[in-house]
Amino acid sequence: MTEPDLTYQFGGRYPIAEVRPGQVLRTSTEDCFSGAVRTVDDLPSEVCQQFNPVTGPFLVPGAEPGDTLALHFVEIRPARDWGMSATFPHFGALTATHTTAMLHPPLPEIVWRYDIDTTAGVVRFQARRSTYTVELPLDPMLGTVGVAPAGGEVRASIVPDTHGGNLDTPELRAGTTLYLPVHVPGAMFSLGDGHARQGHGEVCGVAVETAMHVTVAVDVIKGVPTPCPRIETDHQLIAIGAARPLEDAYRISQRDLITWTAQLTGLDLVDAYQLVSQAGRAAPGNVCDPNYTMHAAIDTTALHGATGYHGTHQRLRDLAGRLRTDLCGAAAGTLR
Repeated sequence: MTEPDLTYQFGGRYPIAEVRPGQVLRTSTEDCFSGAVRTVDDLPSEVCQQFNPVTGPFLVPGAEPGDTLALHFVEIRPARDWGMSATFPHFGALTATHTTAMLHPPLPEIVWRYDIDTTAGVVRFQARRSTYTVELPLDPMLGTVGVAPAGGEVRASIVPDTHGGNLDTPELRAGTTLYLPVHVPGAMFSLGDGHARQGHGEVCGVAVETAMHVTVAVDVIKGVPTPCPRIETDHQLIAIGAARPLEDAYRISQRDLITWTAQLTGLDLVDAYQLVSQAGRAAPGNVCDPNYTMHAAIDTTALHGATGYHGTHQRLRDLAGRLRTDLCGAAAGTLR
Protein backbone atom coordinates (compact mmCIF):
# COMPACT_ATOMS: atom_id res chain seq x y z
CA MET A 1 0.00 0.00 0.00
CA THR A 2 1.29 3.44 -0.90
CA GLU A 3 1.16 6.19 1.72
CA PRO A 4 -0.66 9.42 0.90
CA ASP A 5 1.34 11.88 -1.18
CA LEU A 6 -1.04 14.79 -1.27
CA THR A 7 -1.60 17.54 -3.79
CA TYR A 8 -4.34 20.10 -4.27
CA GLN A 9 -4.39 20.22 -8.05
CA PHE A 10 -4.76 18.23 -11.26
CA GLY A 11 -1.96 18.78 -13.75
CA GLY A 12 1.46 20.36 -13.28
CA ARG A 13 2.81 17.63 -10.98
CA TYR A 14 5.36 14.82 -11.34
CA PRO A 15 3.98 11.32 -10.73
CA ILE A 16 4.51 9.69 -7.34
CA ALA A 17 4.30 6.15 -8.78
CA GLU A 18 3.45 4.11 -11.87
CA VAL A 19 0.45 1.81 -12.14
CA ARG A 20 0.42 -0.32 -15.26
CA PRO A 21 -2.73 -1.31 -17.10
CA GLY A 22 -4.04 -4.50 -15.52
CA GLN A 23 -2.64 -3.74 -12.07
CA VAL A 24 -4.34 -3.02 -8.76
CA LEU A 25 -3.31 -0.05 -6.62
CA ARG A 26 -3.83 0.05 -2.88
CA THR A 27 -3.45 3.49 -1.33
CA SER A 28 -5.07 5.83 1.17
CA THR A 29 -6.57 9.29 1.03
CA GLU A 30 -7.27 12.21 3.34
CA ASP A 31 -10.51 14.06 3.92
CA CYS A 32 -11.23 17.50 2.47
CA PHE A 33 -9.82 19.10 5.63
CA SER A 34 -6.48 17.25 5.35
CA GLY A 35 -7.30 15.68 8.72
CA ALA A 36 -7.03 19.02 10.54
CA VAL A 37 -10.67 19.19 11.68
CA ARG A 38 -11.10 16.66 14.50
CA THR A 39 -13.52 18.24 16.96
CA VAL A 40 -16.53 20.52 16.70
CA ASP A 41 -14.34 23.32 18.01
CA ASP A 42 -11.90 23.06 15.07
CA LEU A 43 -13.18 25.70 12.67
CA PRO A 44 -11.89 24.95 9.15
CA SER A 45 -11.18 28.64 8.53
CA GLU A 46 -8.78 28.58 11.47
CA VAL A 47 -7.09 25.15 11.21
CA CYS A 48 -6.97 24.45 7.45
CA GLN A 49 -4.41 25.95 5.10
CA GLN A 50 -5.85 24.32 1.96
CA PHE A 51 -8.87 22.18 1.13
CA ASN A 52 -9.60 19.01 -0.82
CA PRO A 53 -6.28 17.13 -1.07
CA VAL A 54 -5.90 14.22 -3.47
CA THR A 55 -3.37 11.37 -3.49
CA GLY A 56 -1.22 11.20 -6.62
CA PRO A 57 -0.72 11.68 -9.41
CA PHE A 58 -0.17 8.14 -10.68
CA LEU A 59 1.28 7.61 -14.16
CA VAL A 60 -0.24 4.85 -16.30
CA PRO A 61 2.35 3.76 -18.91
CA GLY A 62 0.95 3.55 -22.43
CA ALA A 63 -2.00 5.88 -21.82
CA GLU A 64 -2.09 8.52 -24.55
CA PRO A 65 -4.41 11.38 -25.51
CA GLY A 66 -7.42 9.91 -27.25
CA ASP A 67 -7.51 6.85 -24.97
CA THR A 68 -9.83 6.22 -22.05
CA LEU A 69 -8.64 5.48 -18.52
CA ALA A 70 -10.73 2.91 -16.63
CA LEU A 71 -10.61 2.91 -12.83
CA HIS A 72 -12.54 0.11 -11.13
CA PHE A 73 -12.98 0.70 -7.40
CA VAL A 74 -12.56 -2.61 -5.64
CA GLU A 75 -12.72 -1.21 -2.11
CA ILE A 76 -13.35 2.19 -0.51
CA ARG A 77 -13.11 1.72 3.26
CA PRO A 78 -13.11 4.37 6.02
CA ALA A 79 -9.71 4.75 7.65
CA ARG A 80 -11.21 6.36 10.77
CA ASP A 81 -14.15 5.78 13.08
CA TRP A 82 -15.19 9.41 12.79
CA GLY A 83 -16.01 11.94 10.11
CA MET A 84 -16.53 15.69 10.02
CA SER A 85 -18.88 18.08 8.27
CA ALA A 86 -19.42 21.84 8.41
CA THR A 87 -21.18 24.88 7.11
CA PHE A 88 -19.16 27.81 5.78
CA PRO A 89 -20.22 31.47 5.66
CA HIS A 90 -19.91 31.80 1.87
CA PHE A 91 -20.05 28.20 0.63
CA GLY A 92 -22.97 25.88 -0.05
CA ALA A 93 -26.15 25.89 -2.08
CA LEU A 94 -28.26 27.95 0.34
CA THR A 95 -26.00 30.80 1.38
CA ALA A 96 -24.83 34.06 -0.14
CA THR A 97 -21.66 33.79 -2.24
CA HIS A 98 -19.55 36.20 -4.27
CA THR A 99 -21.73 35.40 -7.31
CA THR A 100 -25.04 35.25 -5.42
CA ALA A 101 -25.07 38.62 -3.71
CA MET A 102 -27.54 38.97 -0.86
CA LEU A 103 -28.17 41.54 1.88
CA HIS A 104 -28.68 38.99 4.65
CA PRO A 105 -25.75 37.92 6.84
CA PRO A 106 -23.80 34.80 5.77
CA LEU A 107 -24.48 31.50 7.48
CA PRO A 108 -22.34 30.77 10.57
CA GLU A 109 -19.37 28.42 10.48
CA ILE A 110 -20.42 25.30 12.41
CA VAL A 111 -18.78 21.87 12.61
CA TRP A 112 -20.47 18.48 13.12
CA ARG A 113 -18.69 15.27 14.16
CA TYR A 114 -20.10 11.90 13.09
CA ASP A 115 -19.30 8.51 14.58
CA ILE A 116 -18.59 5.94 11.86
CA ASP A 117 -19.49 2.36 12.78
CA THR A 118 -18.26 0.07 10.03
CA THR A 119 -19.51 -3.04 11.84
CA ALA A 120 -23.07 -1.74 12.04
CA GLY A 121 -22.73 0.02 8.67
CA VAL A 122 -23.93 3.40 9.92
CA VAL A 123 -22.86 6.98 10.55
CA ARG A 124 -24.42 8.75 13.53
CA PHE A 125 -25.72 12.30 13.20
CA GLN A 126 -25.85 14.43 16.35
CA ALA A 127 -27.54 17.82 16.13
CA ARG A 128 -25.52 20.74 17.47
CA ARG A 129 -28.51 22.68 18.83
CA SER A 130 -30.61 19.88 20.30
CA THR A 131 -30.31 16.28 21.52
CA TYR A 132 -31.62 14.89 18.21
CA THR A 133 -29.64 11.90 16.87
CA VAL A 134 -30.20 9.49 13.99
CA GLU A 135 -28.27 6.68 12.32
CA LEU A 136 -27.74 6.96 8.56
CA PRO A 137 -26.47 4.19 6.27
CA LEU A 138 -22.70 4.15 5.77
CA ASP A 139 -22.09 4.61 2.02
CA PRO A 140 -18.35 5.23 1.41
CA MET A 141 -17.42 7.04 -1.78
CA LEU A 142 -14.72 9.26 -3.25
CA GLY A 143 -15.68 12.84 -3.95
CA THR A 144 -12.69 13.64 -6.16
CA VAL A 145 -11.06 11.54 -8.90
CA GLY A 146 -9.51 12.90 -12.05
CA VAL A 147 -6.69 13.09 -14.57
CA ALA A 148 -4.43 15.90 -15.74
CA PRO A 149 -6.39 18.38 -17.90
CA ALA A 150 -5.59 19.03 -21.54
CA GLY A 151 -3.30 21.73 -22.88
CA GLY A 152 -0.97 21.84 -19.88
CA GLU A 153 -3.71 23.38 -17.77
CA VAL A 154 -3.60 23.11 -13.97
CA ARG A 155 -6.95 22.93 -12.16
CA ALA A 156 -7.58 23.19 -8.43
CA SER A 157 -8.75 19.88 -6.99
CA ILE A 158 -12.06 21.42 -5.91
CA VAL A 159 -13.10 22.09 -9.54
CA PRO A 160 -14.99 19.42 -11.54
CA ASP A 161 -14.82 19.39 -15.34
CA THR A 162 -14.21 17.04 -18.26
CA HIS A 163 -11.01 15.80 -16.58
CA GLY A 164 -13.03 14.59 -13.58
CA GLY A 165 -11.98 16.32 -10.38
CA ASN A 166 -14.43 17.13 -7.61
CA LEU A 167 -17.40 15.23 -9.05
CA ASP A 168 -19.08 14.59 -5.67
CA THR A 169 -21.25 11.90 -7.22
CA PRO A 170 -22.47 9.37 -4.62
CA GLU A 171 -22.43 6.65 -7.29
CA LEU A 172 -18.61 6.74 -7.18
CA ARG A 173 -18.51 3.89 -4.65
CA ALA A 174 -16.88 0.45 -4.50
CA GLY A 175 -17.97 -1.87 -7.30
CA THR A 176 -18.16 0.86 -9.94
CA THR A 177 -15.90 1.69 -12.87
CA LEU A 178 -15.07 5.30 -13.69
CA TYR A 179 -14.07 6.18 -17.25
CA LEU A 180 -12.03 9.33 -17.82
CA PRO A 181 -10.60 10.90 -20.96
CA VAL A 182 -6.81 10.78 -21.26
CA HIS A 183 -5.44 14.25 -22.05
CA VAL A 184 -1.70 13.82 -21.43
CA PRO A 185 0.74 10.91 -21.76
CA GLY A 186 0.37 8.67 -18.72
CA ALA A 187 -3.08 10.09 -17.81
CA MET A 188 -1.71 11.23 -14.40
CA PHE A 189 -4.71 10.35 -12.22
CA SER A 190 -5.25 11.33 -8.60
CA LEU A 191 -7.98 10.53 -6.10
CA GLY A 192 -9.21 11.61 -2.68
CA ASP A 193 -11.90 13.49 -0.76
CA GLY A 194 -13.36 10.50 1.05
CA HIS A 195 -17.03 10.69 2.06
CA ALA A 196 -18.59 8.27 4.54
CA ARG A 197 -21.85 9.32 2.92
CA GLN A 198 -23.27 12.26 0.98
CA GLY A 199 -26.71 13.34 -0.12
CA HIS A 200 -27.34 14.23 -3.75
CA GLY A 201 -26.36 17.84 -4.36
CA GLU A 202 -24.09 18.02 -1.27
CA VAL A 203 -26.37 20.92 -0.39
CA CYS A 204 -24.35 22.46 2.47
CA GLY A 205 -21.13 21.95 0.48
CA VAL A 206 -19.57 19.37 2.83
CA ALA A 207 -20.27 15.63 3.12
CA VAL A 208 -19.38 13.35 6.05
CA GLU A 209 -15.68 13.78 5.36
CA THR A 210 -13.19 11.09 6.36
CA ALA A 211 -9.95 9.44 5.26
CA MET A 212 -10.23 6.27 3.16
CA HIS A 213 -8.31 3.14 2.26
CA VAL A 214 -8.77 2.66 -1.47
CA THR A 215 -8.15 -0.29 -3.77
CA VAL A 216 -8.51 0.43 -7.49
CA ALA A 217 -7.93 -1.69 -10.61
CA VAL A 218 -6.51 0.28 -13.55
CA ASP A 219 -6.81 -0.23 -17.29
CA VAL A 220 -6.51 1.74 -20.52
CA ILE A 221 -8.89 1.44 -23.45
CA LYS A 222 -6.74 2.26 -26.44
CA GLY A 223 -8.01 4.47 -29.25
CA VAL A 224 -11.42 5.04 -27.67
CA PRO A 225 -12.04 8.64 -26.58
CA THR A 226 -14.43 9.63 -23.80
CA PRO A 227 -15.94 13.13 -23.91
CA CYS A 228 -16.62 13.51 -20.18
CA PRO A 229 -16.57 11.37 -17.02
CA ARG A 230 -18.70 8.23 -17.13
CA ILE A 231 -19.52 5.56 -14.56
CA GLU A 232 -20.59 1.97 -15.13
CA THR A 233 -22.14 -0.19 -12.42
CA ASP A 234 -23.43 -3.76 -12.65
CA HIS A 235 -26.81 -2.41 -13.76
CA GLN A 236 -26.42 1.21 -14.89
CA LEU A 237 -24.59 3.52 -17.26
CA ILE A 238 -24.04 7.04 -15.91
CA ALA A 239 -22.78 10.17 -17.67
CA ILE A 240 -21.58 13.19 -15.68
CA GLY A 241 -21.74 16.82 -16.75
CA ALA A 242 -19.91 19.65 -14.99
CA ALA A 243 -20.68 23.31 -15.67
CA ARG A 244 -22.44 26.44 -14.48
CA PRO A 245 -25.34 27.09 -14.58
CA LEU A 246 -26.81 23.82 -13.35
CA GLU A 247 -28.99 23.35 -16.42
CA ASP A 248 -25.87 23.27 -18.60
CA ALA A 249 -24.39 20.51 -16.43
CA TYR A 250 -27.72 18.71 -16.85
CA ARG A 251 -27.61 19.15 -20.63
CA ILE A 252 -24.03 17.90 -20.87
CA SER A 253 -24.84 14.74 -18.90
CA GLN A 254 -28.03 14.05 -20.87
CA ARG A 255 -26.40 14.63 -24.25
CA ASP A 256 -23.55 12.27 -23.38
CA LEU A 257 -25.87 9.55 -22.10
CA ILE A 258 -28.04 9.84 -25.23
CA THR A 259 -25.09 9.64 -27.63
CA TRP A 260 -23.60 6.76 -25.58
CA THR A 261 -26.94 4.95 -25.74
CA ALA A 262 -27.12 5.44 -29.50
CA GLN A 263 -23.60 4.07 -29.95
CA LEU A 264 -24.24 0.98 -27.83
CA THR A 265 -27.65 0.10 -29.28
CA GLY A 266 -27.35 1.26 -32.88
CA LEU A 267 -30.38 3.49 -32.36
CA ASP A 268 -30.84 6.66 -34.36
CA LEU A 269 -29.97 9.64 -32.18
CA VAL A 270 -33.57 10.85 -32.01
CA ASP A 271 -34.74 7.38 -30.94
CA ALA A 272 -32.06 7.30 -28.24
CA TYR A 273 -33.27 10.76 -27.16
CA GLN A 274 -36.78 9.39 -26.76
CA LEU A 275 -35.61 6.25 -24.90
CA VAL A 276 -33.50 8.17 -22.37
CA SER A 277 -36.32 10.67 -21.91
CA GLN A 278 -38.56 7.86 -20.68
CA ALA A 279 -36.10 5.45 -19.02
CA GLY A 280 -33.41 7.77 -17.68
CA ARG A 281 -32.86 9.25 -14.25
CA ALA A 282 -30.98 12.38 -13.21
CA ALA A 283 -29.54 13.69 -9.96
CA PRO A 284 -27.13 16.44 -8.90
CA GLY A 285 -23.67 15.61 -7.61
CA ASN A 286 -22.87 18.97 -6.06
CA VAL A 287 -24.48 22.39 -6.36
CA CYS A 288 -21.84 24.42 -4.55
CA ASP A 289 -18.42 24.10 -6.20
CA PRO A 290 -16.91 26.37 -8.88
CA ASN A 291 -18.69 24.07 -11.36
CA TYR A 292 -21.83 22.11 -10.58
CA THR A 293 -22.23 18.43 -11.46
CA MET A 294 -25.22 16.47 -12.71
CA HIS A 295 -25.44 12.82 -13.63
CA ALA A 296 -27.72 11.08 -16.09
CA ALA A 297 -28.31 7.34 -15.65
CA ILE A 298 -30.08 4.52 -17.45
CA ASP A 299 -30.53 0.88 -16.46
CA THR A 300 -28.79 -1.50 -18.85
CA THR A 301 -32.01 -3.57 -19.03
CA ALA A 302 -33.40 -0.75 -21.19
CA LEU A 303 -30.43 -1.29 -23.50
CA HIS A 304 -30.95 -5.06 -23.77
CA GLY A 305 -27.98 -5.55 -21.45
CA ALA A 306 -25.51 -3.51 -23.48
CA THR A 307 -22.31 -2.66 -21.61
CA GLY A 308 -19.76 0.09 -22.11
CA TYR A 309 -16.25 -0.18 -23.50
CA HIS A 310 -16.48 -3.80 -24.67
CA GLY A 311 -17.17 -5.25 -21.23
CA THR A 312 -14.32 -3.50 -19.41
CA HIS A 313 -16.34 -3.06 -16.20
CA GLN A 314 -17.23 -6.74 -15.87
CA ARG A 315 -13.73 -7.87 -16.83
CA LEU A 316 -12.09 -5.66 -14.22
CA ARG A 317 -14.70 -6.65 -11.64
CA ASP A 318 -14.10 -10.36 -12.29
CA LEU A 319 -10.32 -10.02 -12.23
CA ALA A 320 -10.33 -7.83 -9.13
CA GLY A 321 -12.52 -10.38 -7.38
CA ARG A 322 -9.75 -12.93 -7.69
CA LEU A 323 -7.52 -10.67 -5.63
CA ARG A 324 -10.12 -9.83 -2.99
CA THR A 325 -8.71 -12.47 -0.65
CA ASP A 326 -5.20 -11.12 -1.05
CA LEU A 327 -5.64 -7.39 -0.47
CA CYS A 328 -2.74 -7.22 1.96
CA GLY A 329 -0.14 -7.65 -0.76
CA ALA A 330 2.08 -5.11 -2.45
CA ALA A 331 0.91 -1.72 -3.70
CA ALA A 332 0.39 -3.09 -7.21
CA GLY A 333 -0.61 -6.69 -7.88
CA THR A 334 -0.82 -7.90 -11.47
CA LEU A 335 -4.27 -8.90 -12.64
CA ARG A 336 -3.32 -10.33 -16.00
